[in-house]
Amino acid sequence: MAIPTPGRPVRGSRSGAPIMALFDLLGRRWGMGILWRLSEGPCTFRELQTRCETISPTILNRRLKELREALLIERCADGYKLTDLGAELYGLLVPLGSYARTWAACLRAETDEA
Repeated sequence: MAIPTPGRPVRGSRSGAPIMALFDLLGRRWGMGILWRLSEGPCTFRELQTRCETISPTILNRRLKELREALLIERCADGYKLTDLGAELYGLLVPLGSYARTWAACLRAETDEA
């Protein structure tokens, strides 16, 4: 399966809007998780598999290939690391992670009140 590409149909967008292509890529099983774990620093395949806990070697291999093709990660002397583009994307995801924690707390509070 080819990586989601802006300008080509992707999940949720026949036109392949760039944001939808990015969401399609990151929404694949472990896509965002790998990016998140590599933000901790470069690591080998085995280290990354340990950081991701439940990922299978097959899925890890597939996602690494896709994320390399998308120019978000690259091979290095220590295994794999974020590219400048990948690090920039991670920086944009951090506030989303913060928002997600706030959202989760609001949902819990609403459930506790019910």
